[in-house]
Amino acid sequence: MTFKSMLKSLAAAGLVVFGTATMAVYAQTVAQPTPDNPLGLPDEINIIGDDNPNVRTATAIVNGYVITGTDVDQRVALVTSASKADVSDEELQRLRVQVLRNLIDETLKIQAAEQLEIPVERGQVQQTYDQLAAQNFPDDPARMDEYLRSINSSPAALQRQIEGELAWDNLLRRNVNPFVSVAAEEVNEVLKRLEESRGTEEHRVGEIYLSATTENREAVLQNAQRIVEQLQAGGSFVAYARQFSEASTAAVGGDLGWLRLAQLPPALATAASNMQPGQLVGPIEIPGGFSILYLIDRRQVLTADPRDAVLSLKQISVAFAPGIEQAAAEAKIQEFDTYIKGLRGCADADGAQQAIGATVVSNDQIQARQLPEALQNLVVNLQIGQTTPAFGSIQEGVRVLMLCGRDDPKVANAPTFAVIERQIEEERINRRAQRYLRDLRNDAYIEYN
Repeated sequence: MTFKSMLKSLAAAGLVVFGTATMAVYAQTVAQPTPDNPLGLPDEINIIGDDNPNVRTATAIVNGYVITGTDVDQRVALVTSASKADVSDEELQRLRVQVLRNLIDETLKIQAAEQLEIPVERGQVQQTYDQLAAQNFPDDPARMDEYLRSINSSPAALQRQIEGELAWDNLLRRNVNPFVSVAAEEVNEVLKRLEESRGTEEHRVGEIYLSATTENREAVLQNAQRIVEQLQAGGSFVAYARQFSEASTAAVGGDLGWLRLAQLPPALATAASNMQPGQLVGPIEIPGGFSILYLIDRRQVLTADPRDAVLSLKQISVAFAPGIEQAAAEAKIQEFDTYIKGLRGCADADGAQQAIGATVVSNDQIQARQLPEALQNLVVNLQIGQTTPAFGSIQEGVRVLMLCGRDDPKVANAPTFAVIERQIEEERINRRAQRYLRDLRNDAYIEYN
């Protein structure tokens, strides 16, 4: 039925009133499709009915599978528990809408795997869940269930997310991976460029990618901006990437691994070139959507990084009694400083406890890059037996680090042929995976309640 015939039918029912002149004007002024306006939408539109379609009960039926409000609430709790800042009611509503979209995609992945008779085994889900529990609660993995319920989520909510990720892996292995190939010439060319760029910088980057179309660009942009606000307020980048990123790296918290800036889209490369480790930027518009970047670390290509040195350290610290007077605290700090300057090496350090009541803690297997950034350069420049300047406060205690041993890193070799080949494969798999998910959405029957 054309728009004209639809209007005539409505008019016959008394729902629309118009005349021949009106129809003539409509025929002349209706927008026509153009490259900038592929749907031929008018510049000014009048909303009929509710002008905020996102304010609705957050439930849906996806090809017959019901996503309940409880499902959404429990998944939202997983996200908000990773944020150190309070979430406003407005932000919570946006988060619920995005989580519902994620749950729909997750359901489509699980259903597609079942239809192809490659479903996820329950044992796989439980095994992955148990591994996460052991990582987060190494002393008592059983506390994982208790923790999830304490944040108003549930083990079932996390297990459903795990099932979705495993189902997607099954689908990609069946329908995408076999059709991606990389020629040897491509890999050799990358290896050649790596060798030519020896000594230049490479970056380890985290990304949250949100796809966008011309029609939903503004809504996606607003959602990306809210995610950035939450991350800047202390939210976990890894948690938000797992929940919101549409890239295949979502399962690993958005980690793209080590790469040279030339491997990124130009807009992302420009942004990353000016970032410092620990910095967040975005949203950045790229073809197909928006990206939020987090610079995890950076280093020089094929060059040994001093921060990869494995150190043997002694931490010598003194604590202060609550309510200690400033003069007494300063006197104790001076005593501590004098004692540290008099140490002749690591063998003397253990006597600090008896001499000045200090605490001495040893660690023989710590990488320099594991230290706070402000300490990394200080420590890598120490000689054996030397200490850092004192740092800390009266509230937290004052301490120094003494270097007692160092295994310097070897000069880095170029990545192997297999590693480069896999990196190129993953990039191509990611692009195909996005198209595959889009097709699943287009073919789905989804009812909102």
